[in-house]
Amino acid sequence: MSFKSDLLDRTIKLSVIGLGYVGMPIALAFAKKIPVVGYDVNSDKISLYKKGMDPTNEVGNDALKNTNVYFTDDETKLRDAKFHIVAVPTPINQDKTPDLAPVVNASKTIGRNLIKGSIVVYESTVYPGVTEDVCARILEKESGLICGQDFWIGYSPERINPGDKTHRLNNIKKIVSGMDSYSLENIAEVYELVVEAGVHRAPTIKTAEAAKVVENSQRDINIAFMNELAMVFDRMDIDTTAVIEAMNTKWNALGFTPGLVGGHCIGVDPYYFVYEAEKLGYHSQIILSGRKVNDGMGEFIAQIIIKQLILSGKKVKDSKVMVMGITFKENCPDVRNTKVFDIIKHLKEVGIDPLLTDPIANPSEVKKEYNVDLLPFDDIHDVDCIVLAVAHDEYKTLNNDDITKKFKTIPNNEKVIVDVKGIFDREYYINQEYLFWRL
Repeated sequence: MSFKSDLLDRTIKLSVIGLGYVGMPIALAFAKKIPVVGYDVNSDKISLYKKGMDPTNEVGNDALKNTNVYFTDDETKLRDAKFHIVAVPTPINQDKTPDLAPVVNASKTIGRNLIKGSIVVYESTVYPGVTEDVCARILEKESGLICGQDFWIGYSPERINPGDKTHRLNNIKKIVSGMDSYSLENIAEVYELVVEAGVHRAPTIKTAEAAKVVENSQRDINIAFMNELAMVFDRMDIDTTAVIEAMNTKWNALGFTPGLVGGHCIGVDPYYFVYEAEKLGYHSQIILSGRKVNDGMGEFIAQIIIKQLILSGKKVKDSKVMVMGITFKENCPDVRNTKVFDIIKHLKEVGIDPLLTDPIANPSEVKKEYNVDLLPFDDIHDVDCIVLAVAHDEYKTLNNDDITKKFKTIPNNEKVIVDVKGIFDREYYINQEYLFWRL
């Protein structure tokens, strides 16, 4: 059978399991061409989607209001579909080992409702071998069907960049893979319905799984290099941003910058790769070193804040510190695994209770996840120190006066600004004799 033809003829449906930052854009894109069932275990989330409300800001309320996706938290509705896409998160445990619970539970759910002749494609980040050795076995056990005979599996790593309005599902080449030529061609044809940039057919499922973890591991290592440079340049009293601007004049400069590396991709995927490598007897040297550097950046920046407060003549524990931005990256409301809270944790250890603000983070989610309160930007005044932690577009529109009026009425050389993202006017504040530091 041709899944593409049957989907276009609306004789079968496609389902997306997991409607978050990745799953929702996929579901909406396919729904413009074919019938789609959008499933998530979170009933509150499904209720919001049905009302046309997008808490992720990935697709927007208007897109939700105008989509034909059938949103549901009833797993039996998956029986209406024969092409399934799994887009659940794959986090790590406290000991940095992979937490496969979400993908295992999704597989059990699909297996209970799997019908003969279906294809199941996983997009969740996993280490090589999980799709075939773990997920396929669960699907067989739950369904009573035989993989490769009654149903087929594939893997197509997600490449959506949350908060990025330029690089989207349709214009990023999609890696696709299948357990055999039949599944590979059908999976490729279905994704070609919505991916204008085309697809890359990986020779095996394990190849596609490996490509995903390596993509983010490569970025993690390069950012770790820039973070290490930033720490060294701080000791040398050299402005890292100025060095990078000079370096980037060369044609083959890579363009990486230092910063906090959190979220559920770059800050997580390397551990999946290392986990499987160590099971095979290889102990990573470069990848784990990069992770160690990046995981330590929150503490490094907290120590910078404390140092600058001391230099300003402040009593550290009595200092009033404002932190701007708490999400894991700019223009994205997701606060899971944000490294800004590493800064906050270390500040609290020395008696500083920072005032937190973020224009797009959900206050209730922040409270639930970290037990801290967010304040409106306009409600924060009389501070000793401002820390710009996340470069939201809203912050880029602020002028110097918007920042300076946040401080107490004290001499400028007692006012501290720590610009983690390098978006403030450094020359202006230094000329005004502020204690200004940027990563």
